[in-house]
Amino acid sequence: MTDTGRGRRRMSFLVLTLSAVAFSSLQSLLVPVLTHIEHTFHTDQRTVVWVLTAYLLSASILTPVLGRVGDMVGKRRMLVVTLAALTVGSALAALAPSVGWLIAARVIQGAGGGVMPLAFGIIRDLYGEARVSRAVSVLAAIGALGYGAGIIAAGPVIDVLGYPWLFWLPTITTALAALAARVVIPDSPVRGPQGLPLFPALLLSVALVALLVALSEGNVRGWVTPGILGLVALSVLAGAGWIWTETRVPVPMIDMAMMRRRGVWSSNCVSALLGFGMFAGFAFLPQLMQTPPEAGYGFGSTISESGRLMLPSALAMFVVGFATSPLVRRFGSRAVTVSGSALGSLSFLGLAGFHATPWQTCVAATFLGVGLGLVFATVAGVVVSAVPPEQTGVASGMNANIRTIGGSLGAAVMGAIVTTRVSATGHPPESAYTLGFATLGVALALGSIAALFVPAPRGRLIESSTRDTALAGSGDVAPSGRVP
Repeated sequence: MTDTGRGRRRMSFLVLTLSAVAFSSLQSLLVPVLTHIEHTFHTDQRTVVWVLTAYLLSASILTPVLGRVGDMVGKRRMLVVTLAALTVGSALAALAPSVGWLIAARVIQGAGGGVMPLAFGIIRDLYGEARVSRAVSVLAAIGALGYGAGIIAAGPVIDVLGYPWLFWLPTITTALAALAARVVIPDSPVRGPQGLPLFPALLLSVALVALLVALSEGNVRGWVTPGILGLVALSVLAGAGWIWTETRVPVPMIDMAMMRRRGVWSSNCVSALLGFGMFAGFAFLPQLMQTPPEAGYGFGSTISESGRLMLPSALAMFVVGFATSPLVRRFGSRAVTVSGSALGSLSFLGLAGFHATPWQTCVAATFLGVGLGLVFATVAGVVVSAVPPEQTGVASGMNANIRTIGGSLGAAVMGAIVTTRVSATGHPPESAYTLGFATLGVALALGSIAALFVPAPRGRLIESSTRDTALAGSGDVAPSGRVP
């Protein structure tokens, strides 16, 4: 490898890092400020949860589509388009005069769901089979850092610059990332089959929208009312139709044969349950912290204070992400994924029972960050290593998509539990948060069971041979997990 080639790869990885941080921070920037948005736009907690859910729902629908298009027309080209959509959505969110406008802007931002799978595909094109898992793990860890940074930075940004800059800063960052991606990243030489089936994408959209609306409105309208039952039935029928259609169209949006690979379906099950717990937990934990003590619980934290309480959790996700690759080489993907899911489950159960003081909440959240970091980085490498290069974009895209779908469901379920009723203080009762966090703990416990089916062999998934190990030590991916 020439010095020019190594330099191009280093620059490309830096651009992908910037893109990952921009996208993942946008996922979380609004997490600690949902209460602030509720007051700013004079809305209620049930409506403001849709600021998060609409983003996740949009990403759920667009991620596999963008992954497929990237495999067809080039991953760099679609990465630039995706970053441009994030830029436009962020600018519109900064200008939002109402919560409805903000929710619509978040739908546009949902196109950012394509950033990570496209980045993983580009990494595979750049580094090859031998070193791809380690590079993917590093990028996943950096993505986790961006997610945590968004939670922490929200308070200081509002205090110093004002609320609109929660979106103006990402607007600038994603615009620069799009320009750099266009200039620096080489075009992908790998192409998948041509054709984009729009009908399966439509069926998937109908299934997800109907299900999420039913989950969010069930407590208000009644779970056995004709409207809610009709939405559930529509979701089931559309979902079944989507699966049936995908198995019969000439060029499916999602290759169901690929989905049957053990490394793919097991990782997708884990990712769904991980997303269910992660997005809902990080969305509602700051709200619990910001609840005034007069409600009988909560600490009355400001946005910045709740961000500082979440800082150890964010740092844990980041550090553990870098440490995951050697752990997988030593113990195997299955053991690491099971351990991370189980630790996350215990952390949520700890939050359900012990959240009377800031230190209890901070400790539980930190262990949660460790568990999520282990799973997040490991699963990304398993999926990429389980499919041929031409399916990297769609496989990693579907994995990210399933995690986002899980997050959409988790946020909707947690929102339904917490907003079911309001106490005399005007806040949800403490028992609602207790039940909600316990539910998330059960979800991650199921994730640890699903992780038992993740492929166990260490060598093929991280380093396919002794020769690959030598290449990793002497080439572009250092043994420490650093990607120069």
